[in-house]
Amino acid sequence: MNDNAPIPAAGTRPRPRQRDLTSGPVLQTLVLFSLPTLGSNLLQSLNGTVNSIWVGRLIGDAALAATANANIVMFLVFAGVFGFGMAATVKMGQAFGAGEVDAARRTFGSAVGLCLGLAITVALAGWVFAPQLLTALATPGESYGLALEYLRIIFISIPGGMLTVMIAMGLRGAGDSRTPFLFMGVSVALDVALNPLLISGIGPFPRMGIAGSAASTAFAGYAALLALLAYVYVKDLPLRLRGAEMGYLIPRRAELGYIVGKGLPMGAQMLLVSSAGIVVIGLVNREGLMAAAAYGASLQLWTYLQMPAMAIGAGTSAMAAQAIGAGMTGRIDAISRAGILINLCLTGTMTAVLLLFDRAALELFLGSNSPAVALARHIQFLASWNFILFGVTIVLFGTMRAGGVVWVPLVALGIALFPARLGFYYVFRDMLGQDALWLCFPFGSLVSMGIAIWFYRRPGWRTKGRAISPERAAEESHTDGEAAGRFKPEL
Repeated sequence: MNDNAPIPAAGTRPRPRQRDLTSGPVLQTLVLFSLPTLGSNLLQSLNGTVNSIWVGRLIGDAALAATANANIVMFLVFAGVFGFGMAATVKMGQAFGAGEVDAARRTFGSAVGLCLGLAITVALAGWVFAPQLLTALATPGESYGLALEYLRIIFISIPGGMLTVMIAMGLRGAGDSRTPFLFMGVSVALDVALNPLLISGIGPFPRMGIAGSAASTAFAGYAALLALLAYVYVKDLPLRLRGAEMGYLIPRRAELGYIVGKGLPMGAQMLLVSSAGIVVIGLVNREGLMAAAAYGASLQLWTYLQMPAMAIGAGTSAMAAQAIGAGMTGRIDAISRAGILINLCLTGTMTAVLLLFDRAALELFLGSNSPAVALARHIQFLASWNFILFGVTIVLFGTMRAGGVVWVPLVALGIALFPARLGFYYVFRDMLGQDALWLCFPFGSLVSMGIAIWFYRRPGWRTKGRAISPERAAEESHTDGEAAGRFKPEL
């Protein structure tokens, strides 16, 4: 398509290779769409766990500490991309719901162009300033050299990683969560297999030490990216850009304004969660080594426990975005109800299983003879159920995000993670002792869920969130004088 291509009517049905999330049973559609996303999240976490095992066993504790320091930097880098990617996904989902494939490609091109430019800049700056970054993180001297070697190679992988994330998010906006899952599997399989070979120099591979772990991650990421790009073009998926459409990679003001304006608050949510986690770790460390070890093991299990909510939240956001784009706002509540029901069943079941077999799971990290196992089990019983409340919040925020609501989730998380959570701890610390630290988690989740329900029930955002293309808005303004106001995002 080119700039003069005709704009499909709002009721135009999606192309055959684009999955329509606006029809069919809501519950079944949401389950089928969310499961591959959940699988992708699980694969990514398992990849990190397995790679940490390789590094720790083949090189040692100093190398493992080095990767941990490097991963903190990578999390901060990808937090911004996540926000821009989610904003683009919402706008693309709305465009697909309205049958505006060209508008979706414009948004996709702008998002890819923006994030790829940022990625290259970050990669170059990261290579140069990696020593200063590690110094700022107070990286221990015994792992500093290893961390520097590892981090510089990881920075090389950033452009490929960011582009892969953007393509995956774009495909999900088009209703395709299966393709990102398949190619995440390719990346993880390559990374896990190559890690020990490049670390130890097995067979024809050079012995690279910790640099081998980073190199395997970079190679696997770029190989999966090339395979994904080939697949997109061979299958002629909706987001592929050809000919004049390649010009969409130069960000345009309309798309860029939406992506940045909505993406920054979304990325800030991740940074907020990260900063709150750092504060809690500081409080836990004050309780002593046993509490720190028990909490560390609990975090390992909670990483998996929160995944269903994240996957379902992404699914409800994609489905709601297409519904809003198609003008089917009456479907939004059904999507939210289905998301909450799935979360209650899935997260609730996982929580129950975890509490039934918590000792065996915790002993994987602490050892069967560790005195911290009993405290870790106590933490699980007091705090694990907060992820059920967390899931409800994520589903509602995901639905509202599809309507352009991005500041309310940020403010709600800020209130829940700091005044509510920390306030509960300091108020009840003398009364409850150490338990105040574990119970502040469900209290914070209860507060954020309350804010999410309150705002979700407010009228207006369902009909004010659609972000259509400038060309479409101009066309509709000739036939409906209120169209421009009707489609401006509320928040």
